[in-house]
Amino acid sequence: MKKRNFMDILEAKLMPMAAKISGNVHLSSIRDGFALAMPLLIIGSMFMLISNFPIQAWIDLLRNTEVNGNTIASYFSAATNASFTIMSIFVVIGIGNAYGSRIKVNALFSGVVSLVAWFILMPFEFDFTPEDGKEALKVSGLSLDWLGAKGVFIGIITAFVAVRIYKMVVDRGLVIKMPAGVPPTVGESFASLFPATFVMATFVIIKFIFSLTPWENAFSFVYSVLQLPLQHVGGSLPAIILVYLFAHVLWFLGIHGTNITDSVFMPVLYALSAENLAKVNAGLLPENIINVQFQNLFATFGGAGSTLSLLIVAVLISKSKRLKQLSSLSILPAVFGINEPVIYGLPIVLNPLLLIPFIFVPMINIIITYITMSIGLVPITNGIIMPWTTPPVISGFLSSNWQGAVLQVFLIVLGCIIYYPFVVAVDKNNILQEENLIKENKEK
Repeated sequence: MKKRNFMDILEAKLMPMAAKISGNVHLSSIRDGFALAMPLLIIGSMFMLISNFPIQAWIDLLRNTEVNGNTIASYFSAATNASFTIMSIFVVIGIGNAYGSRIKVNALFSGVVSLVAWFILMPFEFDFTPEDGKEALKVSGLSLDWLGAKGVFIGIITAFVAVRIYKMVVDRGLVIKMPAGVPPTVGESFASLFPATFVMATFVIIKFIFSLTPWENAFSFVYSVLQLPLQHVGGSLPAIILVYLFAHVLWFLGIHGTNITDSVFMPVLYALSAENLAKVNAGLLPENIINVQFQNLFATFGGAGSTLSLLIVAVLISKSKRLKQLSSLSILPAVFGINEPVIYGLPIVLNPLLLIPFIFVPMINIIITYITMSIGLVPITNGIIMPWTTPPVISGFLSSNWQGAVLQVFLIVLGCIIYYPFVVAVDKNNILQEENLIKENKEK
């Protein structure tokens, strides 16, 4: 009875909160905005991976071989620079588009005005120190720092403000309406004229106001006051443990907890990964232990709860027909990070027999990975974004050399040891249910 009361409390407290977070228009727009950028980030990372594949002879070959005056590595870098290095551009367009769609205003123009407003706020000059120079020079142009990870948070804020102003003008009817015979695209273009003007004028004023402050521009202000502190907090061990604890409690209640936490936490992780990638690209060692790769490649294996370990144990020891068949069918998808069959089919949802390992195996993975990387036993991940379906061992090797692959194997085996007694209990329970069902059928 106590267990049931505890579950009732969890449902009563957490499920309304999760529903509110999941349905929040701003958080869901952030999630969808990053989803738009995701394919480009993965492709750009793959080119970076090719040019920095963890075999020194290969790296030396690409960096020392020139074609038409450029190294082979520089050609691969072009794809990275056109995607990952300017990731904020795609994020701003994606968030503006998703937010506009959700608040019922033209989604395409919402993305465009968000980007224009963001560029209005951006400083068009930056400090540059020549290789042989001693003093920094003011150079006109766009800084790749602001186009990359450092511009993400100001981009998020700008997209929401710009689209909200756009909608406010549209709702007041301040639009040019063209005659019925005009093509729709032309009509929409003219209809956006006044709303876009208001957006741009507003951001020109904002730019002027920030020019009077010690920060000189909105980008420096947001990065110094908001983004940098958030990265320090989000890049800490307690932060990721709390995030994963919350996500897995929601999963246990049948809610896709990762979707909810990622909408808040992922911008921070992407910024940290981008910093690592920039370090690697410059020939330096990455510094941020916690980032997208840390979360995707080392916290869980086989999906939420690190259920690949559960399935390995089930395949090896299960005697009940139900668990044997389910584990045999589910283990291959789990290798690629897909575990909905076991989450809802075993089930793990609302199953008190599996609550402890489901929640705590990922916590143990996080703590061990953090410690091994912080003491230098395993290299910090290189910032290269891989598809979340990349199987373990391969992903560990590509992100943290052979040490990362070995660590993944160790964590999966450790997860098997932790899951073992709980899987045995589930299997015995299934056997009893199957025997009772056989008896009932015979009695009929």
